[in-house]
Amino acid sequence: MKVRLAQINPIVGNLEYNTGLIKDIISSSRESDIIVFPELSLTGYPPQDLLLDKKFILETQEALADIKNIVEQQVVIIGLPVFANDSLMNSAAVIQNKEIVGYHSKVLLPTYDVFDETRYFTPSDEISPIAVMVNNINVNIGVQICEDLWDDSYSLKITEALIDKGAEMIINISASPYRKNILDKRISLCKDRAKDLKYYFIYCNLVGGQDELVFDGRSFVIDNNGNIKALGKGFKEDMIDFDSEEVISSDISEARADESEEIFNALSLGVKDYFKKSGFSKAVIGLSGGIDSSLTAAIVADALGKDNVIGVSMPSAFSSEHSKSDAKDLADNLGIRFEMIPISELYDKILSSMDSFFKDTPKGLAEENLQARIRGNILMAVSNKIGALVLNTGNKTELALGYCTMYGDMCGALGVISDINKLEVYELSKWINKTSSKVIIPENSINKKPSAELSENQYDPFDYDIVSPIVDHIINDLADANNLVEMGYEIDLINDIFNKIHTSEYKRRQAAPGIKVSEKAFGMGRRYPMNNHYRYKK
Repeated sequence: MKVRLAQINPIVGNLEYNTGLIKDIISSSRESDIIVFPELSLTGYPPQDLLLDKKFILETQEALADIKNIVEQQVVIIGLPVFANDSLMNSAAVIQNKEIVGYHSKVLLPTYDVFDETRYFTPSDEISPIAVMVNNINVNIGVQICEDLWDDSYSLKITEALIDKGAEMIINISASPYRKNILDKRISLCKDRAKDLKYYFIYCNLVGGQDELVFDGRSFVIDNNGNIKALGKGFKEDMIDFDSEEVISSDISEARADESEEIFNALSLGVKDYFKKSGFSKAVIGLSGGIDSSLTAAIVADALGKDNVIGVSMPSAFSSEHSKSDAKDLADNLGIRFEMIPISELYDKILSSMDSFFKDTPKGLAEENLQARIRGNILMAVSNKIGALVLNTGNKTELALGYCTMYGDMCGALGVISDINKLEVYELSKWINKTSSKVIIPENSINKKPSAELSENQYDPFDYDIVSPIVDHIINDLADANNLVEMGYEIDLINDIFNKIHTSEYKRRQAAPGIKVSEKAFGMGRRYPMNNHYRYKK
């Protein structure tokens, strides 16, 4: 039996493009007995409130009919939304000989983190394999959709139910977003199931960036002994072919990337597809000479190509000479366009015009933030002039603590590194230099003490070695004060960080969307009230 996993990158809502992509793959895969496409591959994932548009659903059905008419003897499995019994289902259509021979609709609907499927779909109460003909032999396929595999925390065990009803193999179609260590979890789960149940597991995952999410692909086939027999590429479209008649004596190498490489590839793909799917090609980045903007520029240059990235240095009277030179060196190392637009004169003029408010008052936050907002205005003006998108350069630790300026350094269409903490910024920057043929990010940007340079002798008010892990424990792991005290952190610092996180929610609600790579990112998967009077004290 020849199986092809079509690990594709659909565009949400672009039915014409998605249909054409699927039809082209079917037409070029006549040697395959079974062709598998990911979850909601016809619409793209997640379609969100497009699913509430009845016309969109109707057009999806029309697209399915178009695809159906080119399917011959091979079995084709496609994910799409389907109306059944006046309810919308997240479904897989199984097609053979120009006919739909069956549907499986998703039974387990996730409602955690970024998932909100019960808003749109009704869970199915039918669990049955679908009978098809492969090489003149009857085969009962147990089709699952994403969460149906992850049934450990549910009373209903979908895999076992399919097998009890006669399924001879399990095919799971997924739209599983990337996060750290997720491949290990997927493979471990399927290996255990395969060994326990003595069944083949075929897992076809989506690939591509969609708004805040990145889908990593890495589809795979696991045999009934728990061995990996096929594994797709990460963060790229791929066709994964498997022949059950071929004897493979051992696991195929997983060819695993290290964590820094995975995160870099995820962020690069997220940026690339954000631009591609929104119709933009050029990016503008404010270059301070610091580590955050340097890393952002390196990721974006990889995603879009050096000719499509403009780095703008905007020094003030407080900017050090090394910051100016570090920004220029970075641009030269990347080969991107570099412009320097000093802001001292603008800053002085605005201060002068604000004299009625600022006169006889001590200099402080207002003067500091004014510089950040001048820079934001300049970047947006460049953006408008050349038709480019401004990209935000803030990291997760800063965003958590509110150490950022609204309408200043927070401006931008996308937060490239807003879901990696300050320590990960350093790790990823060092990895880039280590794996490149030359130094990309200036060593001075990595080694110098971090500073916003908005006043004389100003440095970031945090020890990131301590603060960044605490923030991640609170946000990613939902740790409480007791947990953190047991880890050895001081209670006053814990309370301070908790309260900074709570009081900064209004800023994050207005922040650019960020690319999710952690267990819990700011954005669509985390919902806290802006007017929140809860203050944490142990």
